[in-house]
Amino acid sequence: MTRREGSLDAPTRHAIDWQDPAYTDPEKIDAELRRVFDICHGCRRCFNLCDSFPRLFDLIDEAPTGELDSVESKDFQPVIDACTLCDMCFMTKCPYVPPHEFDLDFPHLMLRVRHAEFRRGEVSAMDKKLADTDGNGKLGTTFSPLANWACKRDNGLTRPIMEKVAGIDRKAELPAFNPKSFVASAKAAPVAVNKAAPAAGRKAVLYATCFSNWNDAAIGEATRQVLAHNGVEVEVLHPACCGMPYMEQGDLAEVTKRAKQVAAALLPYVDKGWDIVAPVPSCALMMKFEWPLICPDDADIKRLAEATRDASEYVMEIARKEGLVEGMSAVTEPVTLHIACHARAQNMGAKAAEMLRLLPQAKVNVVERCSGHGGSWGVKKEFFEVGMKVGKPVIRNAAKHDPEGAGYIVSECPLAGMHIRQGVEEAEGRTAPPPQAAHPIQLIARAYGLGGAA
Repeated sequence: MTRREGSLDAPTRHAIDWQDPAYTDPEKIDAELRRVFDICHGCRRCFNLCDSFPRLFDLIDEAPTGELDSVESKDFQPVIDACTLCDMCFMTKCPYVPPHEFDLDFPHLMLRVRHAEFRRGEVSAMDKKLADTDGNGKLGTTFSPLANWACKRDNGLTRPIMEKVAGIDRKAELPAFNPKSFVASAKAAPVAVNKAAPAAGRKAVLYATCFSNWNDAAIGEATRQVLAHNGVEVEVLHPACCGMPYMEQGDLAEVTKRAKQVAAALLPYVDKGWDIVAPVPSCALMMKFEWPLICPDDADIKRLAEATRDASEYVMEIARKEGLVEGMSAVTEPVTLHIACHARAQNMGAKAAEMLRLLPQAKVNVVERCSGHGGSWGVKKEFFEVGMKVGKPVIRNAAKHDPEGAGYIVSECPLAGMHIRQGVEEAEGRTAPPPQAAHPIQLIARAYGLGGAA
């Protein structure tokens, strides 16, 4: 049999058999880590992605033999900790992903290790609390003036305490909280549907996501307004978090619980012909791809996955099938679009870039590199500076494209956009203000003159 050097086939993924005792067996995990790390060592195509790979290669290069056989397993931990589950190695770099015979899936191997760590009780109570985005969001919106004051980066009273108690770096920009949830604000202010639009008759549930529901209602509002303006009847729901913060910690039982809870709430709409739209790509990725792998025997989860669209993907579907409403005004300011890792991981193409190119006169600078944020990972004291280092190529690109700070840094991942903006603001020699951070759908809303606009 002839062995191919790399695979030209589309990548596939195996179901995550997390309830099998072998999945958490320490000896089996160590054997798989060594098998995968040795393949990565011989390849090194992923050297410039996240910090996991430089850490791995330095670890091997500095070992007595310069090979993996002289590296102790206890020294693997920094490599594992640096993985943000962005999926870029799997989706864009690795030539050995399944169906190649090497069967390599680095992110899901890191997930396996973290699940074993979680099962052993190695995740701290504080980290578990940070993952509870719905609980934190309810508390933050209830006391939003106080919470927003406490979370400000320049708050010399609260941020050092937060760093010591919660491990959140005092230098990290944190999102503000809404005065009330997006679901509540949307219910209080219904939006009229444009019945004359080419796509009139479509119906969609806007899955609010934790970020829009608790932190930035403008993203959800812009999505709702743009869809309604284009003839889509929209209902806003947020049954529960998608579980991505729990997955980052390896808590797959909690992810399963959230998946089933959200599916139970949204499937009645799917059964009536409604589409499901998520404005944050991490949430769309969970619903479309990760949930069906974690719950492979759940037919309801699969049905929901098939009905779910990323917001930019859905707008472009309308543009392609029925056509968008005309009348968008020009956007002449500089626009840097960061294609979020979890948007790329959905394997749908650069839909946000396609969408923004519909804006009259828009000159969109597209950057397809990791921002370095990685969810709660990027605000922790242990990783904040690492995240800034990983995001430097994106930050430099955005700063160069808009030296005056007159335009926008847009990303479908709002945390990534915030992270990049902070990097531009703090760039060496920068005297101009940083560009405004926004979600791509907010520029579409602005061009239409709608609510939630950037």
